[in-house]
Amino acid sequence: MPTFSPTALPIHRLTLRDLTACADLSEDRGWQREEHKWGLLLTAGKGYGIDDPDGGLVAACVVTEFGPQGRPDLGAIGMVLVASRHARQGVGRRLMRHVVSTMGTTPLTLHATPYGRPLYEELGFKVTGRAEMVCGRFTPDGWPSPVATRAATAEDLPAVLRLDEEVFGADRTLLLTRLPAFADRLRVAEEDGRITGYAAAWPNMETHVVGPLIARDVETAKALVASLAAHTDRPLRTDIDVRHEDLLAWMKERGLASVAFNAVMTYGIGDLPGDWSRRFAPLTVAAA
Repeated sequence: MPTFSPTALPIHRLTLRDLTACADLSEDRGWQREEHKWGLLLTAGKGYGIDDPDGGLVAACVVTEFGPQGRPDLGAIGMVLVASRHARQGVGRRLMRHVVSTMGTTPLTLHATPYGRPLYEELGFKVTGRAEMVCGRFTPDGWPSPVATRAATAEDLPAVLRLDEEVFGADRTLLLTRLPAFADRLRVAEEDGRITGYAAAWPNMETHVVGPLIARDVETAKALVASLAAHTDRPLRTDIDVRHEDLLAWMKERGLASVAFNAVMTYGIGDLPGDWSRRFAPLTVAAA
């Protein structure tokens, strides 16, 4: 048992120097280590943590801000973790209250597991949607899609950023400009020289995670997923907004199975901005 009170320890900003400690914390809670994802979040977002005097971290979380620098339109909270030896001592509540206070009047969002949802509701977060995680080996249709897709190039980035801001409802430039280096595959859908969607597949342990997935319609989304699957021998994993029933059914018909559901929650805003009908999957539930 600790000889100190974890709720009295200082909260500080995390950096890439804390990457191993963050991965250790994930592993402690039965998650995968996910160093690749932690690295992105700690550089594109702001990490907050509590050091354990005995070594490692008592708790950690990350906030990714979207919109004008210094005046964000939205903040996404993710990777909220408390070490198992310090669980149920109020540490997570204290860390979340610190983050909410630090963000001031900026609207917030997060994806909550059933385990974490009661805490977030206590803090004033409201459920505004749901996402379904699916995972498995993708079996292709066997016939070509009518939607044309291709590998993205550096010249596509301005158009991708414009489309993403229109659909997401906030500027994600600081996060998405890291996507070409972070992802193994980045593809766009194109019609008459205009980009109508884009998607990435990035490595996470033994899977490739599909996200973000932004598309004009469900057929474009299907074409992007199929084109990413064609270039990997790993299982695919993604988190789809449950309102996209057609896409979820299509994925399950092709080998992906339901793994879990998360509640999409918001704070300080009635619903997420942007156009949900074209927003199929986040880059990661830890950063919307």
